[in-house]
Parts: sequence; C-alpha cells; structure tokens
Amino acid sequence: MNDTAAEAVASAGQAATGVDRIDARAVNKPSERSLYKSREKVYPKLAHGTFRRLKWLVLIASLSIYYITPWIRWDRGPDISNQAVLADFPGRRFFFFFIEIWPQEVYFLTGLLILASLGLFLVTSLAGRVWCGYACPQTVWTDLFIAVERFVEGDRNARIKLDRASFGLAKLTRKTIKHLIWVAIALATGGAWVFYFADAPTLARQLVTLDAPLVAYLFIGIFSATTYALGGLAREQVCTYMCPWPRIQAALQDEYSLVVTYHPERGDPRGPHKKNEPWEGRGHCVDCNQCVAVCPAGIDIRDGQQLECISCALCIDACNGVMKKLSLPPNLIFYDTLQGVSTKSEERVGYRFIRPRTVIYSVLILVVGLVMLGTLVTRSDLDLTVQRDRTPLFVALSDGSIRNGYTLKILNKSHDTRSFSLNVQDLPGATIQVIGSTETGDGEERALTVPADKLRSFRVYVSAPRASVPSGRTSMTFAIKDQAEGTVDFYKGSFRGPDSE
Repeated sequence: MNDTAAEAVASAGQAATGVDRIDARAVNKPSERSLYKSREKVYPKLAHGTFRRLKWLVLIASLSIYYITPWIRWDRGPDISNQAVLADFPGRRFFFFFIEIWPQEVYFLTGLLILASLGLFLVTSLAGRVWCGYACPQTVWTDLFIAVERFVEGDRNARIKLDRASFGLAKLTRKTIKHLIWVAIALATGGAWVFYFADAPTLARQLVTLDAPLVAYLFIGIFSATTYALGGLAREQVCTYMCPWPRIQAALQDEYSLVVTYHPERGDPRGPHKKNEPWEGRGHCVDCNQCVAVCPAGIDIRDGQQLECISCALCIDACNGVMKKLSLPPNLIFYDTLQGVSTKSEERVGYRFIRPRTVIYSVLILVVGLVMLGTLVTRSDLDLTVQRDRTPLFVALSDGSIRNGYTLKILNKSHDTRSFSLNVQDLPGATIQVIGSTETGDGEERALTVPADKLRSFRVYVSAPRASVPSGRTSMTFAIKDQAEGTVDFYKGSFRGPDSE
C-alpha cells in the first residue's frame, strides 16, 4: 500500500470514530512545546472559623516568642552575659536560660536536632502536614504578609480588581504602602535574628547610632531581603518548589494519618443548588468554590491529596460556613484518614493513635530525651585535656631521670575563679614543673588557678627516675583536685622513656 492510500485509510478511520487527525510531527516540534508555566497569582480570601482563629493564635504566639526572646534577661553573675538566649560566638558558648553549652558539647545541639526531627516525624504520622499549616516560619510570615496586603488593598475580589486596574495614583499609593509595611516587617525580622548573637540592648543602641559592626548590618540585610522575598513575593511557591518536606511526608504517613479531606460520598454529585430544591439524588457540595478561594496555595481539595496542600484547614472553615447557610451538617471537608474516606461508613474503624510507626517514633524520642537529660544532669563543670609532646618524646636529664613535656588545658565552666591541685599518679618518684607559672606547691604537687568561664593552658614537665619506665613506656594519670569542693578529675596518659636493651 502506498503512502497516499495509507493516509486515505487513516482519514477514513478517524472520520468513523469521530477523532480529528493530529500530525504527530507538529506536536513534537520543540518550538511549539513549553516546559515552563508562568505562576498564576493566588488571592486567598479571608476565612472565618475555628481553624482560622487557631492560625491567628499560633501566629501571634510564635511571632511574640521570636521578637521578645532576645530581650529576656537571666542573671548569671558578674562579668558574664545576662541574656537568656544567646549564641555567644566570641565567647564560644550558647546560653539557653540555665543551660550553658560549650563547643565541645556540640552533641547537645545534635541531640536537639534529632529530637526535633523525630517530633516532626511523629506529628506528621499522626496529623499530616499540620506543622506546615500552622507553625512553619514560611507559613507564619506568609500569613502576616497576606494580612497586611488584605488590610491595605482589601479582600480577594478587591485585590483582583486592583491588580487588573490601570496604573494610577490610587493603585500606586496602595501598592507603595503595602510594600513599605512589608519592608518594615522584614527589617524587624532580620534585626531580631541578629539579636540572638549579641547582647540585644547593646546592639540595638549601636544599630541606631550606626556604631554596630558591619557584619550586623550585612546579616540584617540578608535576612530582611530573604523574609521579604519568601513571605511577600514567593509565598506558596516556597512550599511547592523549594521545600523538600512535601516530598518526604508521603513516606511518613499511612492510611491512618489525619489529613484534610473532602468526602465525595456525601458531596457528589455536586452542582449549584437553588432555594427550596430537594437534596435527594444529589450531593451536598454546591460547587461554590469557597474552599478554593480561601486556599493559600490555590488548590481544589476536592481533587484529592495534592503536593501543594499544607493542611492549614482554611477550606474546612469556608465549607462549614456554606453548610451552615444551607442548614446542612458541617464537615463536608474535614480532618479524616485515607482509610476512613475509602471505606463505607459501617466499615470504618476509629482513629488509631497507637500504630507501629508512632510507637517507634515515641520510643526514640523518649530514649534520646532521657540520654540528653542524663548527660546534662551529670556533666561536669570542669574539662581537662592533656597533650603529650611528640618531639622529642622524652629528654634524659643529667641526674639520669627522664622528663616528658605536656600541654595541659583546664576549662573552668563555672562562674567563679577556681584553684586546683595537680599531681601525677601511677608513676613512682615523679615530680612536676609548671613553666612560666607562679603557682605554688612542692615538686610532687602544684596549685593552679583558672578564672571563671575561662580556658587556661599550662606547660607542664613531668620527671621520673629511669627505673619508673623499664620498658620504655608506662601509663600514668594526671589528677586535678578542686581545692574548694574536694572533687577530683582524672586524665589517663602515658610516660615515655628509652627502650630497654
């Protein structure tokens, strides 16, 4: 069959089936395909109801904590910061009320990150993306920026009308006021963040008088620009395209996790409803699209679970408002499990809090929390490290004794100056010499003083008779005793000498 005949048969077949013939070569032309879709701006409508009020409460509480915390004082004594929460990089410490974490205790921060992750896993397995919908910083600041936009430009319809209107003085005025408020919020956000890294009152005065370090202005600018861009301009695109959590959460949920869900068995078939019309033979959804209008991501929850949904539950408030006006039962859209939606009413099981994954997450949180608590309660306020000289390994003295050199570092984590006595154990006949120190003591014991909250380094020489190291190497122990409290800390080390012949 030639090409002309083949095209005639194909045309006849398409005519018989009512399908228009499509030139595949035209569809596949790269010039006619678009791999990029422009953003469709979302205009969330103000919702009213239980979940909207809950979101306002979380917003107020979280922003209050963020902005007020750097100004809370905590008395730690003289010559030390009294800021309750402070990441003191120059002093190499992190303060959190009564807890003080030093660089070598970074495992506490690791433990906190593990607890935060496990907590997020547990919450997600129980109630889906409730963190994203209420407490995520991106959600909180986006809510705040949208509230400002609504206050200045009006609700959904007014904002759409303003954006479509021709550019004029009224539009310019409203847009300018909105963006100026956004900039003020962004600057306050960036400014509050740097207060966590320096004494807040002092840094605030320096910022006003332009005496603050350049790095402070730099980071305020970075954080302010980020807040303005993500909360005011990008909004839902951050959750959809930048955040990895929507793609991870699916692995943490199961059929018993609570998610915001539309109930099709009650709502479908849906369509407009006129007053006094019967409800028999149709669903309760009147296709008003109010659930879409209030959604900050602009999605339709009736299409099922979607990547963009952050479980903010504003669609529940909107739908319940419509149901109330129609004198219908509430919760056509509500928190439910996938198991509940996919089964008949008589076959549904109650919500199961206790499931294998929730038990595992809870046990891990308990174990990590107890380990961190035990470590925090039993940790010492003294840290001793000793480094033996590598070159030379030892020095033979004129009297026949052997000398080893050590660098001893004592970290005093308390807020008071402390005195310690240093001696060597498990090395018979050993004597101690501290170079460049005026500390007192005889040859077998030395008294060392370390200021409050300081790390002090000592150069120490330990000498011992040749008979004390018959094999060329022997173990020994540094013992450091707090002269006020009587507590003793030990550090096991080694003492080197010439190999036996």
